[in-house]
Amino acid sequence: MHIRLGLIGKTNTGKTTFFNAATLLSAEVSTYPFTTKQPNYGTAYAITPCVCRELGVNDNPRNSKCVEGYRHIPIELIDLPGLIKGAWAGKGLGNQFLTVASQADALLHVVDASGSVDEEGRLTEPGSGNPLADVYDIEEELVMWLTKLIEKQDDKIIRNLRSGKNIVQSLADILQGARITEDHILRALKTSGLEEKDFENWTPIDDKKFAENLLEVAKPTIIVANKMDLETAPKNFEILRDQLPNRIVIPASAEAELTLRKAVQKGLIKYIPGEETFTILEPDHLTDKQKWALDFIESRILGEYMQTGVQFAINVSIFKLLRMNAVYPVSDPVKYVDKAGNVLPDVYLMPPNATVRDLARAIHSDLEKGLLYAIDARTGLRLPGDYQLKDRDVLTIVSATRRG
Repeated sequence: MHIRLGLIGKTNTGKTTFFNAATLLSAEVSTYPFTTKQPNYGTAYAITPCVCRELGVNDNPRNSKCVEGYRHIPIELIDLPGLIKGAWAGKGLGNQFLTVASQADALLHVVDASGSVDEEGRLTEPGSGNPLADVYDIEEELVMWLTKLIEKQDDKIIRNLRSGKNIVQSLADILQGARITEDHILRALKTSGLEEKDFENWTPIDDKKFAENLLEVAKPTIIVANKMDLETAPKNFEILRDQLPNRIVIPASAEAELTLRKAVQKGLIKYIPGEETFTILEPDHLTDKQKWALDFIESRILGEYMQTGVQFAINVSIFKLLRMNAVYPVSDPVKYVDKAGNVLPDVYLMPPNATVRDLARAIHSDLEKGLLYAIDARTGLRLPGDYQLKDRDVLTIVSATRRG
């Protein structure tokens, strides 16, 4: 399954620095509002312990990579143009942003925890901005955008209903382009208490309540409290955490992560993204400025928070918000290899409740057509097509068309 995470937030919150740190692409960074005029697309990685150690094998992955027993699984990261109040009505680069946000499976809302950004997204004196208000502003923009999207299509929804479709099918018809499924819609209708109410009698309050609940299930979001390296940030981080008790708030320093990853590229340090420590490999090659930066990161960021937060935010989005399971299909359930002899060649991120049949379809449509059963490589048990996949499953799919 191709997974997309979208970075949202006001301008100057550090979204692009986060993007560059996670993908090591050099998107333009500037303090000028709306530097990111076009969305940037890059590959980041969800990192999870690989099954190679448990199975006692040396793997040679194809669709991912294994670094010291941790599987790095590629996902797509989108850095979206910064939002301002009124974006849903087309202010700034609003509509373009929101259309792209709709393509994400989950959202990482990057907030300047240091309070260095004003209401309009301009840089200001650290501590004078209000990160909590920024969170509410952006969330309101998303809700208003989705509300208007539904209201604009009222006539089409009513036509669908009159032609015999139910409310879930009628809404799915207009929202499928935004990666919103019938299951998302059904859950949001139930939470909103609208599943029995005739759509033609929905009030504007109903529209907005439904949009809020739909966003929660279809675009789950975590708050990334960025710029934790600045002195004014810890106090604001506590406010965000206390005032948003139902949200995941992750402290982060995208700047620190970018510094560490660039130092790795230059061969100066050994560091695996998301780890609590790094090792200096070439102390004699460090400039005074680099030494100071690494000391600062070690004491102020890793010492305080145990990580820079960038990789952690991605992992939490994939494995906690989206509840994805890492599943390893192999051709030979004894040697854990594919037909070419590659050990544990592929890993698939599968959504919760996905079955063997879903995995077969994700690998190849032919495999699904002739699906007979799967074999659990650990136990040798035959698993039916409707067996629900679990994290770290290693399976061989047996199909009348081919074995995969």
